Amino acid sequence: MIRVGLADDQRLFTAGLAMVVDSQPDMSVAWQAGDGAEAVRLQRSDPVDVLLMDVQMPGTDGLSATRTLVSSGAGCRIVVLTTFDTDEYVVEGVEAGAAGFLLKNTPPEELLAAVRTVHSGDSVVSARSTRRLLQHVRPLLGGSSPSAPLDRDTRRAAESLTPREQEVLTAVALGYTNTEICERLVLSMPTVKTHIGHILAKTGSRDRVQAVLFAFRAGLVDREDLLREA
Repeated sequence: MIRVGLADDQRLFTAGLAMVVDSQPDMSVAWQAGDGAEAVRLQRSDPVDVLLMDVQMPGTDGLSATRTLVSSGAGCRIVVLTTFDTDEYVVEGVEAGAAGFLLKNTPPEELLAAVRTVHSGDSVVSARSTRRLLQHVRPLLGGSSPSAPLDRDTRRAAESLTPREQEVLTAVALGYTNTEICERLVLSMPTVKTHIGHILAKTGSRDRVQAVLFAFRAGLVDREDLLREA
């Protein structure tokens, strides 16, 4: 059973979200928090597997709470719920250690699939969320186009990737899950996971979300690629 925590100050939203999660035979909502501080307290006293965390909450916001939980070694996987209204929230979410991003209007079936994906140890960066993410953070990452000069560390990291690792990273950046990458590149699941492990190590990425940003910064994908995959 996947134990899920919800953190959002909009009680009507969390009530609806709880109904969706509790309708599934393999997951249940353990608790609901109204702000980040409460989410931190509840996670420490009653740990959950997956925490769906709103960004904008009064008091302690979702990013501060995410940073606190990740730095303290909390075992839960955190998915940030956001409307991407503010650019810096997206970048800070990556830095804070979020396992993924979902728009708050994500269809219920996609949200449930995301909970299962995150619980399995993967990260959630859907093609839709990736497009929104990269459209917002592009000016903040530096370099307005894939042809812009790369900094030395980014260039070296990109050059260290094998052709197959570049293919896998590109697929990750386009929003494909591991299962979809297996089908797309005709690879076994263990092979895909091995490639992703190498990619994270070589690019200095903490997780799949940071790897997506690296792929964009290194020019492996651009906005046109993302639009073609829409």
